[in-house]
Amino acid sequence: MLVPQLTGVEKSNLSSGRKKLKVDLTEMADKKELLFGLLNKSINGKVTLGDHDVLVDSEGLSATELKEMVNKFIYHQHLNNTYWVELAGTAVTIHKFKEKEKKKRKKPTVPPATIKHGWL
Repeated sequence: MLVPQLTGVEKSNLSSGRKKLKVDLTEMADKKELLFGLLNKSINGKVTLGDHDVLVDSEGLSATELKEMVNKFIYHQHLNNTYWVELAGTAVTIHKFKEKEKKKRKKPTVPPATIKHGWL
């Protein structure tokens, strides 16, 4: 049976009981202050705001719970048609949906109507 090797950060997280989670906001930089405020208010732990991410240091919060909170934030901001959330290890990443290329359809041209008057 193979036992996975833990890095120094993972070992310190296991020994202290605190989890360091990350929310990557590179594609949603305009709403990062709102998300930071929500997480800071609702999580009892340390929440720090970086350039393109939010770091959460909490004891009782799992990565899946953080993903659900970010999902709720996106839903309540009416952004669920443009963004989706992915969980990868201890990092929650917010991605933007790729837009489809819209094909422009040409309307069939209608020949101009010829008006014929009976009096000419």
